This record gives sequence, C-alpha cells and structure tokens, in this order.
Amino acid sequence: MRFNDGFWLLKSGVKPYYGLQVVQSLENGDGYDLQVSTKPIRHRGDTLAGPVLSVRVHSPTEGVIGVKIEHFKHIDPTPNIALFPDDPPVPSVSLSKTETTWTVSSGGLRAEITQNPYTITFKSPTRTLTAAGFKHQAIYDVPYKWTLRSASSSSCLSTDVSSNPQPNNHPETVRYINSELNLSPGELIYGLGEQFGAFVKNGQSVSIWNQDGGTSSEQAYKCVPFYMTNRNYGVFVNHPGEVEFEVGSEKVSRVGASVAGESLEYFIIYGPTPLEILERYTRITGRPALLPSWTFGLWLSTSFLTSYDEKTVSGFLEGMQTRNCPVRVFHLDCFWMKQYEWCSFTFDPDNFPDPKAYLSEIKKKYGVKICVWINPYISQLSPIFQEAVRGGYLIKRKDGTPWQWDLWQPGLGVVDVTNPEARKWYEAKLDALVDLGVDTFKTDFGERIPHANVVFHDGSDPMRVHNTYSVIYNEMVFRLLERRFGKGEAVVFARSATAGGQRFPVHWGGDCESTFEAMAETLRGGLSLTTSGFAFASHDIGGFEGHPPPEIYHRWVAYGLFSSHSRLHGSMSYRVPWQYGEAAATYMAKFLDAKHRLMPYIYNLALQGHTKGHPVQRAMFVDFLDDRTTHTLDRQFMFGPSLLVAPVFVPDGEESEYYLPAGRWTAFFHPERTRAGPAWVREVVPIDELPVWVRQGSVLCLGPSGVGRPDYEFAEAGVEVQVYELEEGQVVQTEVPVGKGSAIAGTVEASKRDGEVVVRVASGEVGVASVSYFAGGQVRKVDVAKGQKEVSLKL
Repeated sequence: MRFNDGFWLLKSGVKPYYGLQVVQSLENGDGYDLQVSTKPIRHRGDTLAGPVLSVRVHSPTEGVIGVKIEHFKHIDPTPNIALFPDDPPVPSVSLSKTETTWTVSSGGLRAEITQNPYTITFKSPTRTLTAAGFKHQAIYDVPYKWTLRSASSSSCLSTDVSSNPQPNNHPETVRYINSELNLSPGELIYGLGEQFGAFVKNGQSVSIWNQDGGTSSEQAYKCVPFYMTNRNYGVFVNHPGEVEFEVGSEKVSRVGASVAGESLEYFIIYGPTPLEILERYTRITGRPALLPSWTFGLWLSTSFLTSYDEKTVSGFLEGMQTRNCPVRVFHLDCFWMKQYEWCSFTFDPDNFPDPKAYLSEIKKKYGVKICVWINPYISQLSPIFQEAVRGGYLIKRKDGTPWQWDLWQPGLGVVDVTNPEARKWYEAKLDALVDLGVDTFKTDFGERIPHANVVFHDGSDPMRVHNTYSVIYNEMVFRLLERRFGKGEAVVFARSATAGGQRFPVHWGGDCESTFEAMAETLRGGLSLTTSGFAFASHDIGGFEGHPPPEIYHRWVAYGLFSSHSRLHGSMSYRVPWQYGEAAATYMAKFLDAKHRLMPYIYNLALQGHTKGHPVQRAMFVDFLDDRTTHTLDRQFMFGPSLLVAPVFVPDGEESEYYLPAGRWTAFFHPERTRAGPAWVREVVPIDELPVWVRQGSVLCLGPSGVGRPDYEFAEAGVEVQVYELEEGQVVQTEVPVGKGSAIAGTVEASKRDGEVVVRVASGEVGVASVSYFAGGQVRKVDVAKGQKEVSLKL
C-alpha cells in the first residue's frame, strides 16, 4: 500500500499516526512490552488523546527477533500461520536496558531500541543489518478510493457480479498499519513466494494475495510474506491475509509492509549464510516433509484437453518404456471425470469402464504410480453437489446459500475446509480413489477463494482464509495419503501455497506458455519459491499453453530433468518426446538416466530439505554470497551445493551465456572440459546438451547407469564415487542414504595428501563399484572389488 504522494507529501485525505516515542516499558519474558505514543509527550495533558501503539520486541528462538505492533487489541482473529509446527523453538535471549534504551539479543542478532525518537536498529556481530527509523511505524486512516488497486479489491472475486452480487457499502476510510525497514546501498531483496517477474524484488510492489493468473503477470499462485536480503537477514511478516510490500518502490531506500487492520507482526531472522536464514525461517513456519524416492522420477501426464482413452495411455507408457524413458508416475488430468462434473471423484465410465482393473493393469505392466487431478471446487452438475449443499460443506454467502459462480465449472461451489465434517466428507471421496489404486493427487487450484460477503463454518475472517486455504487444503490431502501409505510415502502435486505450505510438497509453477520467455519465467518463479522456504519446485516441461517447437521442448526437457521434480504436461497437445522427433527421446533418455544415477545425491538433498529447510534448487547467491556477481543471476542455478546448471534459453545456433564463480569447474557430461572461475562462459550449446558443471572439492556418489528408476537401494547398487579436484590436505565426506525414509546407509570420505587420493567408506555399509578422480580435464578411474572399503590413487 502506498500512502505517500512522493516522499514529502501524503496522498489526499490520508491521516497518519506515527510511533514517535516510548512512554512506558515492561520487561516480559523473552522481550519488552513498549507503549509508543503517536504525538510528542511534553506534559500530562499530551497523554489524554491520540492513539498509542503497543509494541512487543522479543526473541522466540535463537537468531530471531520479533516486533509486534498493535493498536486496538481484542480477541485474536483466525486463522493464523502455525508457528513451530515441526521443530520446537531454541530459546536464547538476553535483555538489557538503560533509562532511554532497551536491547534484545539472540544468536548473533541484536535489536537496539531508543526511547525518543522511537527507533529499532537490528545489528549482527559485524554491522548494522537494517533499522526501523524515526516515523517508520504508523497506523494510517486511508480514504477508500486509495485502496481500490489492492489485489483483494481489484480481484475478480470482488468485482465479478456472480462472485459478489451485492457489494457492501464501502467505508469512507480504511485503517492500515505499516512498518518500514531501511534498505542499505547495494542491498537486494528476494523471495515473497513464487513471483514470476524480476528475481530481485527492488522497485516492485508485491501483494501477498494468491491469484490464478498464470506465469506471465504480477499475480502469483504461491504468495509468501517472507523475503531474504543479501545482507545476512530475512524478514517474515506473520500475517495470513493480504500483506502489501513496497520494496524500494514507494520509498526507494525502504521496504514497507502494510496490512488493513490493527495489528502487524514481523520477525527479523539473522544468518551468516542464506541457508542458515532458511533453516531458522523453516523452524518457525515448518520443514518440508520427507518425500518417497519414487517421486523424483519422471511424471507423465495425459495433458489437459487431449484424449485419455486406455489405448492412448497404454501407447504412451509402452512408447516411453521402449525408448528408455521409463515413467515412474502417470498422471490423469481433469477429464478422468466427466466434463462439467468436476469434481465428482468418479471415473468417466465412457473412458474407464473398470478403473480399478485398468489402474492395476498399467501399474503392474509399466511399474508406475498413479496420480489423478482434483480440486476443492464442486460443480453444481456434479452428482455430489446436492450432497455437499445438504451437508453444509460449501462456503456460504451471508444469506446462508452456497457461494457459487460459473468460472471454471457451472455453478461451482467451494469446499469449506474450516468445517471438520466437510473435510471428512472430502477425504472419504479420496479414500475411495486410493482403494481403486490411486497413489497421489494433483491438488490443483485453491487460489480463487472468495473473501467478499462470505462466511466460513468456523467464523474465520475471510480475508485471512483466502491465502491460508491453500495450506489447509493441501495438508488435508497430504495427511490422508500419510494415513493410507505411511509417513515418508505421501506426496501431492500442488499449485497453491503460502507460508507453511512448504510442509506439504511438491509444488509446481502453474500455467506457462511454450516459449523461451515462459521457461525463464518458471525458473524465476522457482528460484523465488525456494528462496521462500520451499525445498522442492517443479513446472510443466515444454510449457502448458501451446505446442512447443522441438528446440524449446529439448531445452525444457534438459532443464526439467535437473529440477527436483520432473513432469511432462501440456494443455491441448501431448508432451511425449516422439511428438517432437525421435531424437527427442534419445536426448530425454540421456538426461533421465543422469537423474536416476544422481539419486543418492538428490535424495540426500531431500533429507537436508526435510531436516534443515535447505532447497534442492537454489539461486546462485545462496551458495556464493561473497561473490556479488551472483546476486542478480536468475537464468542459472545450483542443484544442491555441487552442481551448477545453466539452462539454454536461446534458439539453436545462438550463444548462451552463464557465469562460473571462483574455483575450478568440471563439466559433468564432458569431464575433459574444465574452466577456472570467476568467468563468464559464452558458447553455442548443442541441442542435445545442457551445461552442468561440478564444483571443485565435490564428492558425488552415482548409481549405476541404466538403472531405469529413481527408487533403488542406493548403497547396495554399487555406487561410482566421483571426486573432483581436491586441494592438498582437503578431506570431504558425503552421506549415502538408504533411499527410503531418513536412514543413512553410510559415509564416504575422500582425502588428498602428498599426491595421493584416498577414498574410503568411513562408516556404515556402502557398496562401491568404482572410484573416479577428476582433475585438470584428466580422469583416473579404478574398479573396486566387492566388499573393499578403501581405495588409494597415486597422482
């Protein structure tokens, strides 16, 4: 929300009440409760009128300091973002004060509060991180006309006559609470969920309000009120509704966060590295669940508006198998149900006369898991619509009738997930599908949740439910799958999310076009998402809308198979490779086999995501914060700490450009190629190639070639240990997971001393088939006898 006309003036009619000076303080547990006046207090008479802000500054867990600003205090509204849902807080706080200052310290982070003028400065052990300076906190009374451009007010949910047929009389003014933090010279802002625009958010106005707008606009499916900076801290605004961020936009040297209402809370999260910030943030909002290893294989979809008949499906699975592109998950999109009936949760008998037998047959014949599309919307032409109405399972208008509109399905209603009985009813429909052989669900939609003139079963504030709905919906489905298959065996393929949604993976990037531009959009969105606490990210390989030209398909396949999760999906055309020439299948087989071989590495990254919140795919600055060149890179990424991936976004024959940070890098697919960084690389990349570089000092454990699936016994398959150019005296260890659950089979250690490289199984049981040492474009490889636990290579 923008309150100013330029820097000096306020917009016409805007009335501010700035927090000016601390007039009372009380030490309370892990922090201080402050009363902050909004006018100068010179004598007792000045205390008799005007708002007073109640401000609590405290540390809920190590390295984190929270600031909660309240005006009118009353019963807490619902819903709220769940805090510390998985791992408990780590209390670590010290308090000190003088007559005019207060200090809260925790885990290297310090907040220094001054009385008059009232300010809060946040410091690390080495520097000032940011500050809420004089007049940086305020409540504003804003004429309604200035709020019309907010995402909630301008949304079709507010303006469409079917959605909101009887709009309320608008108030003359709307109360906002706003807090600003200083932006230092050179400071960059990242995150705020899956945003598809510029990766660096400086200069942008970003509204945390989920919308179904594709990947080519300012709207986003997964809005998260958390951002990270390149100055060793992140900021989490603990508010589930619409939060409006002005990122160096209204005031170019500040980040403003505002909400309509009487309360705003944010947490400053300190970390010497971006990964430590994410670790602390996901302690607060939740860790990503541990996923089964089969989810990292290739997902193939029927596509959307295409034929789903048994002959087509079987032909696709057979064709993929014979071309060495084995599918691990087969997805049936919307038309597994009859048209106009979404959702009925019933297979269309015209296409699937005996779904249980059919699913059993293709699962047995092709070794696939089955995923089906669902959403939380019920068409009035669905045979279960009246059942939902009678049970009171749908969101209602204020007159008690179900909220309905015609966008997407005729007269659809939306399941009220705040109603426990509605959740039981919905889960029973999914239980029946699991009984038929369904293994997972694509939990589509969940963004267009009505907020205007509706009521929820539990009395929750509709403005706060709008974003939170996505988390409740996906958790409901995820927990059902956990109940049916066990912990560590559940996965959803979700589109909508907000803070906390990372606990229920996987999430994909929504509807994109089949262009190089859209491919870059999906990467920017994915990097923004994984900078916002999400460990996994996926997208529609080849693009959703349109039919990609072969060269775009080839490039997207390569990029997609070096994403945490890989799905072939389109709208009106198929994404099986032979639709783009038989060579496409050859290229796909190469990259798919590489992903299968990398599974000991990838699954270990998944474990790091589950225990620490570290993302599998991440922006370059996350691993190379000291290299300022990396701070704006958004067309390449790190796939874990060891692999740099640079997708190609240019037509065949044009030069691609990417950056290698300091150190020596070895080409993964062509180890005879090495480059010393820092360096920009400009090259024409052959259509069947993808620049993937291995970082110096890495130890990769690869499974056998041709294994044909992502879920195998990693430690027993006979790994190839690849060691990349160690420094003299360097010792590197890597864990090899079992591949099921969080168990670690063993640890492999590589060391270099006096011209000798020693590779050994340092703990546990790991079957090593061979050891390869890469240095200067040369490869030394030795086979290892079964049971042998140590190998020495003389250089």
